[in-house]
Amino acid sequence: MRRILRTEGAWLHDDEGSAILDAISSWWVITHGHRHPLIMKAIREACDSFDQIIFAEYTHEPAEELAKGLLAIAPEGLAHVFYSDSGSTCVEVALKMALGYFHNIGEPRSRIVVMEHSYHGDTIGTMSAGERGVFNAAYQSLLFSVDQVPFPLPGHEQNTLDAFEQLCRSGQVAALLIEPLVLGAGGMLMYPASLLTELKRIAEKYGTLLIADEVMTGWGRTGTLFACDQAGITPDILCTSKGLTGGALPLAATLCCPQIFDAHLSTDRTKTFFHSSSYTANPIACAAGLANLEVWKNEPVHARIRSLEAMHRERLERFAIDPRFSNIRQTGTIVALDLSVSASGYLSDAGPKLRAFFRSRNLLIRPLGNVIYLMTPYCVDETDLDRAYGAIDEAADMLAVGVR
Repeated sequence: MRRILRTEGAWLHDDEGSAILDAISSWWVITHGHRHPLIMKAIREACDSFDQIIFAEYTHEPAEELAKGLLAIAPEGLAHVFYSDSGSTCVEVALKMALGYFHNIGEPRSRIVVMEHSYHGDTIGTMSAGERGVFNAAYQSLLFSVDQVPFPLPGHEQNTLDAFEQLCRSGQVAALLIEPLVLGAGGMLMYPASLLTELKRIAEKYGTLLIADEVMTGWGRTGTLFACDQAGITPDILCTSKGLTGGALPLAATLCCPQIFDAHLSTDRTKTFFHSSSYTANPIACAAGLANLEVWKNEPVHARIRSLEAMHRERLERFAIDPRFSNIRQTGTIVALDLSVSASGYLSDAGPKLRAFFRSRNLLIRPLGNVIYLMTPYCVDETDLDRAYGAIDEAADMLAVGVR
């Protein structure tokens, strides 16, 4: 373990005097860079007036203004915001919204559809919706069943669409829960926006809700503010966290369309949306979220993202026909490549060896087994990326000769 004393930009500074390049945005949360001045200033100022405030029967300006700001930039048609405190909880909220909607309109549907290899969190509901394996095997007795469609392998996208439509024909599917364009923890698997567009079309045909889990893909990671923007769709429910505050503080929001809100709005209290967490709409976190919106509005964030995309694309070319790697891929600012080893997958022996190697080079890169990926803050420059890509090249040689 390395003890970090301070952070700045794309760097972590430890107690041994080393500067470590944060090439995965501290698990995908830091967008503009660590301790962005405007966001830090907003946090300090909020602390002069607020700490935690109950968000039931009481409200506050940071939460109100952030909700307005989110709806202004979200896909058109989303009209309501429900706050929570993490990616897992905002997806749990979405699942409950979907099931509650059908219950309240007198059309109870109980099935949730997910994509093969997906990950949606570590709470019971989100583990149930994610891929089953070593990480949730011990809790199998607690998990509920979901329906699954195959991941859309290149050239086989129609299989995914056909499987989803077949499930929808039962009339029992409440919602499709999906990570748009990129499946994160499942191995940085990527699929085209056109498939997401078609999935939404099928969902609408059968009255099924579409929940977009944009916890990781939101806030520019895929090249647009939200990944759904590239598909030209508005999900019925959208989940956002991580980059919501620029990564500075934990906060999450579940956005929904009017029909879902209206189904829970009644003088009949049995139709109430019963969900709460102690730190819902924490005002200091909301202030950080508001500052993040200002950064997006007043700084050339989109230009930085386009530049970062191009820098990645140029550097990935060196591996295009390299037999040490396969499945070289990029969506926006997210890049990934599979190291060719005898044992692949998340539990590949290559994973710990790669992590140790990158750590020795003062790089925070944590491969998903043999899948090496980069998801840097938007403030990195060409020198930073050259350092990361050079280490990836060196790491492949290291494993090839069995050096530990």
